[in-house]
Amino acid sequence: MIEEFKTFIAVVEHQNFTKAGESINLSQPTVSTHIKNLENYFNTTLINRSIKQKYIYITDNGYLLYKRVREIITSIESIKDELNSISSSIKGHIKIGASLTIAEYFLPNFLALFSSKYPDIEIEMLVENTHKICDRVKSSNLDIGLVEGSLTSFDFNQNFFFEDSMVLTFSPNCEIDPLNFTMDSIKNKKWIVREEGSGTREYLNIFLSSNKITPRQIMVLGSNHAVKEAVKSNLGISIISKLLTDSEEDALSTVNLDETYTRYFSFITPKGIKPSSTTTLFIDELEKYSNSLIDSKIN
Repeated sequence: MIEEFKTFIAVVEHQNFTKAGESINLSQPTVSTHIKNLENYFNTTLINRSIKQKYIYITDNGYLLYKRVREIITSIESIKDELNSISSSIKGHIKIGASLTIAEYFLPNFLALFSSKYPDIEIEMLVENTHKICDRVKSSNLDIGLVEGSLTSFDFNQNFFFEDSMVLTFSPNCEIDPLNFTMDSIKNKKWIVREEGSGTREYLNIFLSSNKITPRQIMVLGSNHAVKEAVKSNLGISIISKLLTDSEEDALSTVNLDETYTRYFSFITPKGIKPSSTTTLFIDELEKYSNSLIDSKIN
């Protein structure tokens, strides 16, 4: 019936069957058939014709139908454009590498939003420590790496996108008073640490060295979650991202550290290789998301 509607609109606007047919590439008999079909369907006269068929007169019902049909066709065309826009949405594939803290505590919400907005972009993500992600970006095995900690290599492009704070953390059952904290209170303690090569381990090493602390014992664990759970179980103390402790206020005690232990998450891309349009889009959305988090903290 859509074609009949379009024919009827043309007849009303041209006030002539022949001219209407020419405007939509239909013969005059086909135009007449379409109008007759509509009149039969709605059981009303839409167009009165003069005796010699030279003139036509649109009835009141005809003008009412014309108004409604115009609305219907406009709506259909809008839906068609919307569906075409969706079907021709951005498509692509991106290989991301992310260090553990970022992968576990920063990316989940962002990737959920990104995938909802760009459902036709396929994301492949590798989760490793900072050192291994850097190696894979250098060799162009990844389109982009999201890492933490300070980097000294000039083999890739690096840009900061989020500020993170490291905190000293321990179980509330540990014999350390967070309100009257002293360095002496954490000497000769057991420490829970990440493996060498992780950004978190780098800051922990700096802390121990700067404060001349020699751990009584070290337990090395391969994920942030494992470190956090070990600390909660009072197996030792650690230095971890504040992102890990924000939702654990009752289970973990923390001591804020000075700005030396403020670090930046950064995205790195292979040097000398222009990022794909998909990678560029990912970076744009990542920066928007990071800025929204910063704004929410300020407000």
